[in-house]
Amino acid sequence: MSAIDFGAFVAELATQSGKAILPFFRAHYATEDKSLGGVFDPVTEADRAGENVMRHLIKRSFPAHGVLGEEFGSENTDAEYVWVLDPIDGTRAFISGIPVWGTLIGLTRNGVPVYGMMHQPFTGERYSGDGRQSRYEGPNGPRTLRTRQVTELSAATLMTTSPGLFEGPHAQSYARVEKQVRMARYGCDCYAYCMLAAGHIDLVIETGLKPYDIVALIPIVEGAGGIVTSWDGGSAAGGGAVIAAANETLHQATLALLAG
Repeated sequence: MSAIDFGAFVAELATQSGKAILPFFRAHYATEDKSLGGVFDPVTEADRAGENVMRHLIKRSFPAHGVLGEEFGSENTDAEYVWVLDPIDGTRAFISGIPVWGTLIGLTRNGVPVYGMMHQPFTGERYSGDGRQSRYEGPNGPRTLRTRQVTELSAATLMTTSPGLFEGPHAQSYARVEKQVRMARYGCDCYAYCMLAAGHIDLVIETGLKPYDIVALIPIVEGAGGIVTSWDGGSAAGGGAVIAAANETLHQATLALLAG
């Protein structure tokens, strides 16, 4: 990394992308479907505006770094440092006027997630982490994030985007876990991982993720004391089927159920 103040730079990425995105929220704008006839996969003018401004700032400040973004693809991803961007994670919530979406700003070094931020410009909240410590900034003031130590599935709260996204054996695996937990809630995308890091819920289980859906969230959860892996216990940085848990005991119990 260069001598540029890293914290100030990421804050500027969040601020400027928020300025680009927020005018489109709860407003009239064009929405396209990227699914080509499959499950509805919306993209908006706001997504493109947010990613454009972040890419411009990154190229200006860190020209040797790579970028992987949801809207405009990859560039120089063999670099030591690669920024992984999702301008609006939770686009379905965004186009529905519900403020459980966020801008994901992640950084990998040699393929390993080393920093992440989730910024919600409408509520003024920022969740960030470097894998060792995680922080919240928002209307209630700054604080350090810590996961809670619920270790029994019967006392745990689980979140997923939608049970309908699980298919075949994955649907059966997910159902085994949901039957064991105290409560399940749906539809919060990136907010679910931040609520886990903040100690409000205990598990997040997803499938079909892309790297830009998860890379920024891994250092936030891990910095708060949680664990994020694939369903087979490996790295979650590539996306796919992912589990985030508040602690090792809960993580191992959930992996066992997912495996059947």
